[in-house]
Amino acid sequence: MSTVMITLKSGVGADELENAKKEAINQGGEVVHESKLIKSITVKFPEDKVHTLSTNDKYSVEHDQEVKTQ
Repeated sequence: MSTVMITLKSGVGADELENAKKEAINQGGEVVHESKLIKSITVKFPEDKVHTLSTNDKYSVEHDQEVKTQ
């Protein structure tokens, strides 16, 4: 599965997070985490699904990855 983090861009209302969740689910994704503090969701998509959330100008979409410190 591919995991992406979808964050609302600056100035976008918090209610838009619900729209992002619905859109992700409609495109075959599974919301695994939601943060109201930074207005974001983490979504798992099956490898064979292509999502179009990154084309929405209200969201910032990036692949979720592990961060390590030394």
